[in-house]
Amino acid sequence: MIDSRAVISPKAKIGKNVTIGAFSVIGDDVEIGDGSWIGNHVVISGPTTIGKENKIYHFCSIGEAPQDKKYNGEATRLEIGDRNLFREYCTVNRGTTQDRGVTTIGNDNWIMAYCHIAHDCIIGNDCTMSNSSSLAGHVRLDDKAILGGFVLVHQFCSIGSYCFCSFGSVINMDVPPYVTVSGHLAEPRGINAEGLKRSGFTPERIRMIKNAYKKIYYANMRLEEALEWIRNEYKDEKDIELFTSFIEASDRGIIR
Repeated sequence: MIDSRAVISPKAKIGKNVTIGAFSVIGDDVEIGDGSWIGNHVVISGPTTIGKENKIYHFCSIGEAPQDKKYNGEATRLEIGDRNLFREYCTVNRGTTQDRGVTTIGNDNWIMAYCHIAHDCIIGNDCTMSNSSSLAGHVRLDDKAILGGFVLVHQFCSIGSYCFCSFGSVINMDVPPYVTVSGHLAEPRGINAEGLKRSGFTPERIRMIKNAYKKIYYANMRLEEALEWIRNEYKDEKDIELFTSFIEASDRGIIR
């Protein structure tokens, strides 16, 4: 299942039942897990670890050196989990020593054509990046976040779980969990109620999240006051804790 026209380094480790297409190049210190599928004309550079049952379509560049002027050839890494899909022309860069030294992508992510994931990004699980969306360096994308087509995320921003970022959004601040944003620059547009329904959230859970959102965005309260009200009203509610803890941990500040 490895095309004779592929070029594979003797220092690469290829798992069982891996398919590698014509003219793909697998470099030194690359590890590809069992059952993965690599299309034609794909270049994978190391050090890069790719888990099981990933699909990487034609013309992708995975694990190349970071696009950072401070980078000086250090042996930084890219780590990719299981069952991710990368469509055509995606680019994913390794980390830098100025940060964690590793770019990390979790499991079950859907990365559509022409997307870019820059150095030191952290992608969670079951995220969607639609065509031509791009993450600058040091961005965090939490579980089940969705980026529409052509979304741009500024460096050091965090996108919370279950967010929906509409097509063409330009994001320069943190987006709390559950929130929908759109625009250039992106502004809050409510909660991602439809996405929450599809993820199995009950009407009661969605109602609580909506009420917490209203306190942050519509109550004409200082952020600290709104967070205190939310915590008092919804003690021990994990959904609300995810929302409030993200906001409190934000160094960059949230879109508001």
